[in-house]
Amino acid sequence: MKRWLTRIVLLAVLVGVGIWVWSILFPSPERAIRHLLAEVAKAASFPSKESPLAMAANSQKLTTFCTDDIVITVELPGRSQHTLNGRDELFQGAMAARSLAAGLKVEFVDVTVTLAPDRQSAVASLTAKGNIPGEKDLLVQELKIKLKKVGRDWLIERIETVKTLS
Repeated sequence: MKRWLTRIVLLAVLVGVGIWVWSILFPSPERAIRHLLAEVAKAASFPSKESPLAMAANSQKLTTFCTDDIVITVELPGRSQHTLNGRDELFQGAMAARSLAAGLKVEFVDVTVTLAPDRQSAVASLTAKGNIPGEKDLLVQELKIKLKKVGRDWLIERIETVKTLS
């Protein structure tokens, strides 16, 4: 009887480990998108003193999360609308921001992912929070991010600000 109980417990542990490994290797689309967005926020953040080589490498890393034809349309309160088209413009914009700003910490909160029925595209609605060192006010902006699945990866296809009632 003890042998069977040991075998059953061992089998249950193996099944549990198998399910855990499967979820790591093949995450759900929503989990994969949330992970991608966390990586994007991390890549968009930068310290106040970043070397030119690190600036270029980190700006380039930011473009790897996007499709070649990415479109970013941002309208910050009190400023005009600005659009970036393609990875090259995104790279240049990221380099300019890193060279002009005294650091930035980006965080995405309240992330809601809506998967299309074909499971090949999705829309993420979220709040982007930015904190510049030395500034007491947070930069807060609602964003809508369209993503598409390319191979096994999710890539950002479009980012646009959402006008809020304020």
